[in-house]
Amino acid sequence: MKAPKSVVTGGCGFIGSHMVDLLLAEGHEVVVIDNLSTGRLANLEHHKGAPGLKFVEADVTDGQRMAAEVVGAEWVFHFAALGDIVPSIERPTAYVGTNVMGTLGALEGARAAGVKRFVYSASSSCYGIADIYPTPETAPIRTEYPYAVSKYLGEQLVLHWGRVYGLPVVSLRYFNAYGPRSRTSGAYGAVFGVFLAQKLHGHPFTIVGDGTQSRDFVFVTDVARANLMAARSSVSGEVFNVGAGKPQTVNRLVELLGAPGVVHVPRRPGEPDRTEADIRKIRATLGWEPKVSFERGVELILENIDYWRQAPLWTVEKIEAATREWFKRLG
Repeated sequence: MKAPKSVVTGGCGFIGSHMVDLLLAEGHEVVVIDNLSTGRLANLEHHKGAPGLKFVEADVTDGQRMAAEVVGAEWVFHFAALGDIVPSIERPTAYVGTNVMGTLGALEGARAAGVKRFVYSASSSCYGIADIYPTPETAPIRTEYPYAVSKYLGEQLVLHWGRVYGLPVVSLRYFNAYGPRSRTSGAYGAVFGVFLAQKLHGHPFTIVGDGTQSRDFVFVTDVARANLMAARSSVSGEVFNVGAGKPQTVNRLVELLGAPGVVHVPRRPGEPDRTEADIRKIRATLGWEPKVSFERGVELILENIDYWRQAPLWTVEKIEAATREWFKRLG
């Protein structure tokens, strides 16, 4: 019997490459579509020569190209996006172009191909500074920055295509995904990348504020598994939170990573003190549960620390300068 075909946009990126790992392990034929603007071919190097894997260097905003590559696919997993807050403030047009129009291109390709499920990678940043903890999918939407707006607009397109065109769609709102191959650049979103590069260079960790702020860290293989379970389900037109439901403080992360020292920099406006996913809906509907504990996840990160050896080093001085720029732009 012919192996089922799946398309992964942004499959050379952090979460997308782990999705490719899982689909290949499940016996799928996988087409990766990535323009390599942020993704790395090295993230798929361990699959080099795999008969079930095809890489296409293309932009997801190209609807015709998307339609051609999606033909015959059962599932589309849409990860392709620009991330991080500050660059989105500096380059809003690029973020809307990629995160909104790119989603449109992926949707139109999926619609033309008649896929059985389209799974969208949304963001919990749509909640902004939430009123409710743990935060449910019904919480008010408060998009603070262009990045959050662009991801939420992409989600609205996905749900609209489900209603109007009958495309079977599911949107997953990720909280703080982490794990091997996570982003190595950006002073703001990629705390693991910043800390690990500092650790490798023997620099103190730069802790924003006092480090008591907490984040709902969810391991990347759990995120990939949530995508697979959403694709296999009969659910359509629904939004689900994907988090561990167990917030961890930045200080706890620093402790587990083993910092050579710490330096504190000022808190930044508009950042929540806490993120915490209410995961009751995905647990009840899809049967998904996070499996990797935070302690084990950090162990796996440290086992793969060489990945961050070439990461840009964010020194204390550089982060302080970026923080001043943040205040200037938002204050």
